[in-house]
Amino acid sequence: MKKFAFSKIGQKLTSSIIRELLKDVNVPGMISFGGGVPDPKTFPRYKLSEVAKDVLENEFAFSLQYGPTEGDDVLKEAYINFLKRNDNIEGLTKDNLLITVGSQSALYLLSTILLDSESKYFVSKPVYLGAASAFSMNSMNHIDLPLSEDGIDTDLLEEKLLELDKKGEISKVRFIYVIPNFHNPAGVTLNLERRKKIIELAEKYDLLIIEDDPYGDLRYEGEGFPSLFKMAGKNRVLLLRTFSKVLSPGMRLGFVIGHEILIRKLVMAKQAVDLCSPSLTQRIAGRFLEKYDLKELLKPTIEIYRKKKDLMLEELERNFADMEGVHWTRPQGGLFIWLTLPEGYDTMEMMASGKKNGVLFIPGSAFSIGGGCDNSMRLSFCLPSEENIIEGVKRLKKTVVEYGKEKGLL
Repeated sequence: MKKFAFSKIGQKLTSSIIRELLKDVNVPGMISFGGGVPDPKTFPRYKLSEVAKDVLENEFAFSLQYGPTEGDDVLKEAYINFLKRNDNIEGLTKDNLLITVGSQSALYLLSTILLDSESKYFVSKPVYLGAASAFSMNSMNHIDLPLSEDGIDTDLLEEKLLELDKKGEISKVRFIYVIPNFHNPAGVTLNLERRKKIIELAEKYDLLIIEDDPYGDLRYEGEGFPSLFKMAGKNRVLLLRTFSKVLSPGMRLGFVIGHEILIRKLVMAKQAVDLCSPSLTQRIAGRFLEKYDLKELLKPTIEIYRKKKDLMLEELERNFADMEGVHWTRPQGGLFIWLTLPEGYDTMEMMASGKKNGVLFIPGSAFSIGGGCDNSMRLSFCLPSEENIIEGVKRLKKTVVEYGKEKGLL
């Protein structure tokens, strides 16, 4: 057997636990609270099929051909109008947008152009594992910021920045990465006071904010806050958006919105990675946005997810209220609930028992770059049926109790 010589990055690569778990989803009788996989009933398939037919028949010269690395101008113009109408973001041009193969591609490109082995960056703890895997390929010098119901700890952010400044290392800090709305995996939302504080600190130390917002359009209750991009502008914030949760993940379309200098550098990196995003899905999405009001079409989706979210919260209360030290977040939107068990529980170890009992979840340690969150797990309520949410939480309780007794924790 030939021994292959891998690069340092190649040696660090590991398989995504979510990708691996998805292999078990199709096991008969299995209930998955694992991946943030949208409910297929929410896909506007008939409207998309009509648009796709027209694009294929009448715009085949573009849609079936290679496209520009920057992205389809039709989709860019339509998305600029979407942001203006729904997020009050004005003044953008096509040079401020890059269309990527989902937002994961954007995170990889950002890691490529911003991070080297000496770079430092701020992330939440827990952190979105897609960002963790992309950033850690180039730098392990992450600085964790604990989460509360109001988002990342901005007091600690201020303290850490002051320490770095005093040590003369502030120039090594490349960015502050935040998911402000319905955080993945925690489900919490960054409040207005903390949004202002992050911007204030970024201005003081001349830092870039990466605002990753896949879930902002999936609000089920309460009032939203303006985006950091809206508040601070393209000189300070790079905004990531995606169609994966609100239109179709299979279209693989993400958006990077920011300063034209940053966008241009990302374009250069993308040329080396995948040349261009798919022309076909871009043009279909562009014509779809021109023809339909996506926010209006999302209303039935929001109703579906609201019911599922409320049901899972009710079932968690019903099954776990009697267990001391168990708590969970109560999101106002998005796709995830973060469940934390007492100290001593290891949800990675619990996975095998969960599979045996017919329930899947993502262990908390997957959402940490340097370790931790061992007694927590991410639960996704968007894909399972209401019946499976009820049964799945019962199976989860059984798994927790069995593990607790086995380890002498109960």
